[in-house]
Amino acid sequence: MHTNAIYCGDCQRVLANTVEFPDDSVDLVYIDPPFFSDRQYEVLWGDGYELRAFEDRWKGGIENYIAWMEPKVRELRRVLKPTGSMYLHCDYHANAHLRILMDKEFGESHCINDIAWCYRGGGVPSKGFARKHDTILFYAKGDPRKITFNTQYVPYSEASQALVASRGGTSIDGKKRPLSRGAHMPDWWSDINSLQTWSPERLDYPTQKPEALLERIIKASSNDGDVVLDSFCGCGTAISVAHKLNRKWVGIDVSPTACKLMAKRMHSLGLPISAGDVIGLPKTYEQLKALQPFEFQNEILRRLTGRVSAKKSGDMGIDGWLIDGSPVQVKQSDGGGRNVVDNFETALRRAKKSRGTIVALSFGAGAHEEVARAKNQDGLEITLKTLKELMEEE
Repeated sequence: MHTNAIYCGDCQRVLANTVEFPDDSVDLVYIDPPFFSDRQYEVLWGDGYELRAFEDRWKGGIENYIAWMEPKVRELRRVLKPTGSMYLHCDYHANAHLRILMDKEFGESHCINDIAWCYRGGGVPSKGFARKHDTILFYAKGDPRKITFNTQYVPYSEASQALVASRGGTSIDGKKRPLSRGAHMPDWWSDINSLQTWSPERLDYPTQKPEALLERIIKASSNDGDVVLDSFCGCGTAISVAHKLNRKWVGIDVSPTACKLMAKRMHSLGLPISAGDVIGLPKTYEQLKALQPFEFQNEILRRLTGRVSAKKSGDMGIDGWLIDGSPVQVKQSDGGGRNVVDNFETALRRAKKSRGTIVALSFGAGAHEEVARAKNQDGLEITLKTLKELMEEE
């Protein structure tokens, strides 16, 4: 297995490579998959150069979501060692259905804990109780009595410390309790809050989890040198924490933008890794053409050394900006015609700009004719570029 590596692609297909991911090769799996939240997530990175977006909506409802998750969970179980564990992070949208799926794949008796991660912040509903916890399903692959597990402790409260001290270090059950160690950690965690807007570790990534949460899980269910796998790795919190704790790691995500962010994050930890080291990153014309729209937009603007529009929706025909301040429109289509250029002219006038760039897979004769007319009659300079031209320029 190639460890300390980032893979770009659907995790089911990536893991299906049994040469790279043989049976019984991973010590710990943590995943934070889409929550079936029926939401569209769109976030600009802090530097404003890329957009990360994904749609957590599923045609066909929960049955299709679980059908999508099932083969992925099966592959993850396959690569786990008999002493290994899997943590699946979810919330109220699908936790009951995912619990049934995990019981099916691992066995009901292999459920170690149904952990409640409680946190503060965010809005509250006008009707009902505020939803302030996620569920983390913790399963053992093999005999639950033989899994890797390092007991974690929570500090005693002042009252408990005083009581134990008054009994000479003996609790009510008559057992010795070292005050410095604390109490055995329960399956509800309220001492780790969700990331707030002012958190220094925040990367403005949708669904990003705090490092303290992953640190607890990784410390509990792995040892130095063990392999930690996150197949919905997002911005790379799990692999970042695993590296800091001297574990080997593998991160997988379907989003090229997320994989590049992971590479940047790991590079900041001193690792000789860059976006070019991501395994499976789309590079050919056909691969780039098939990207999700926001991924295609990011790739085009990267090649132009531009940045995405700050308006994530309702951009009024401008998808990004070049260094010189001129607008860019990205069309993931063939045969861009006169109407594409005409609409971009309107966007230029609205932005009070006299020049701009349109990128598409290809353009028709009408587009080139309209560019010439706009320059001669209206003084607008519009550059037409194709994806192949951009690829040839690199």
